[in-house]
Amino acid sequence: MTTANPPYLTGHFTPVVEEVTATGLTVEGTLPPELSGRLLRNGHNPKPGITPTHWFKGSGMVHGIRLRDGRAEWYRNRWVHTPALDGAPYMTDKGPDLTASAAGTHVIEHAGRLLALCEANLPFELDGELRTVGAYDFDGKLRTAMTAHPKEDPVTGELHFFASSPFPPYLTYHVADATGALVHTAEVPTATAALKHDFALTRRHIVFIEGNVTFDPTEHSGIPYGWSDHQPSRIGVMPRGTDGHHHIRWYSIEPGNMLHVSNAYEDGQGRIVLEGPTVDREGFRLSWNWWTGAPGRGTEPVARSYTRRWTIDQTAGTVDEHIIDDLPVEFPTLNEEYLGAENRYQYAIAFPDENGLGGYGLVKYDRTTGARRMHQVGDARLPGEAVFVPAAGATNEDDGYLLTVVSDLKQDASQLLVLDATGLGRIATVHLPHRVAAGLHGSWIPDSPATA
Repeated sequence: MTTANPPYLTGHFTPVVEEVTATGLTVEGTLPPELSGRLLRNGHNPKPGITPTHWFKGSGMVHGIRLRDGRAEWYRNRWVHTPALDGAPYMTDKGPDLTASAAGTHVIEHAGRLLALCEANLPFELDGELRTVGAYDFDGKLRTAMTAHPKEDPVTGELHFFASSPFPPYLTYHVADATGALVHTAEVPTATAALKHDFALTRRHIVFIEGNVTFDPTEHSGIPYGWSDHQPSRIGVMPRGTDGHHHIRWYSIEPGNMLHVSNAYEDGQGRIVLEGPTVDREGFRLSWNWWTGAPGRGTEPVARSYTRRWTIDQTAGTVDEHIIDDLPVEFPTLNEEYLGAENRYQYAIAFPDENGLGGYGLVKYDRTTGARRMHQVGDARLPGEAVFVPAAGATNEDDGYLLTVVSDLKQDASQLLVLDATGLGRIATVHLPHRVAAGLHGSWIPDSPATA
């Protein structure tokens, strides 16, 4: 049962109560001139007077920061105006209403469209001012929900995504081409009702992860999933292509659950290497109880979330797996030009452990040397997911910038930090007009020639 003041409505997660627009934001330091575009970030932000039964049930609010010519031109925040924002139920007497979306998990751009995403629903299109256009179904071709974590292939420009359902068909795979047209849809056989929040794309394969969290009709938080020791934990490897779903192969792995993929690729021996933060049974229990405001929760929204690496040898039919770092982290990111290819660097947000020890920070991993570098943001300050933006004329993978929105409880304020992705030093700070509630995922939308 949800408490009177659930943790996802307090502290760093206290919702914003109004939509605002501010121009001419104060900048400390110097914004790199190549930062010409918009940083968009989504998160769950219920309207005043609304207490959702689960963190993920809160209505989505997208925050935007416009940078150009070394200036921070504007900030604006807007709720995603879906039927759910006005109280429409997801389940109706005709079945699920795919438009009744929280639309609060992610926001992306593909083929010129801005889409606010929530995995149980259709995407919602926004205009350049963050006003809601409406539910988007790829010209009537998308008849399922859409994951909140689609992958855009940096080589082809294709958008790969899926729908996961607690009922058959449990898994449906989709591809939209670089122009935004939905060109491929296939039901994936042998999948189960296990929660599939994210997936991985390599140059040759699609990789699905089924952990121990699966459909649970006894869960009454509004998100009907729970941990099950009887649900097999496994990885599904599917060749890319229109007939790949006929050739998916599943590999058993140790019990656990992973929400977000760091990256995956084929190594020099043709093995698939997959990485991402994972939780064990206790970590999931502590996290879930935080998400629902139930007793016995941890102090943070993620607990015991450690980066794990799987190496899948399809020839031998084996999987080698191990935890590669003991720091609790979530929201992994990378230079997305390396998505699906071997990457040296990746980034994540560090959290205190399940006992509340340690602090928040932004972490950089060097996968070649095993080194870990930390940028500490300061007391009572929580950074959000760090979005990588390449520098002009970049020659190295980490030549670029990390953009993160920080919630500052002591000042009751927020800033956009621009960090050097190489050494994690601070380059610039953009002061926002109010404190932004800690949220989930976002994207950098660079200017096109038409908008520059």
